[in-house]
Amino acid sequence: MQVTIKLFATLRQGRFDIDIIDLPPGTLVGEIVSRLGIPEKEVTLIFINGRHGDFASELHDGDSLAMFPPVGGG
Repeated sequence: MQVTIKLFATLRQGRFDIDIIDLPPGTLVGEIVSRLGIPEKEVTLIFINGRHGDFASELHDGDSLAMFPPVGGG
């Protein structure tokens, strides 16, 4: 299956902004985070097709996964 991965802010450093990757059916978000070498504590917002997800969310063919680091500001 193909899934579009979108990384934002500091998660892009040394990686990519947007990529389409082939995955086996039943892949979980946590497996993608691990595969990309991102520590789980660095991912605080997860959206799948614009809806909130988490590390245990299962991905499906054609899904769009967006991941964000902690948001800071002043």
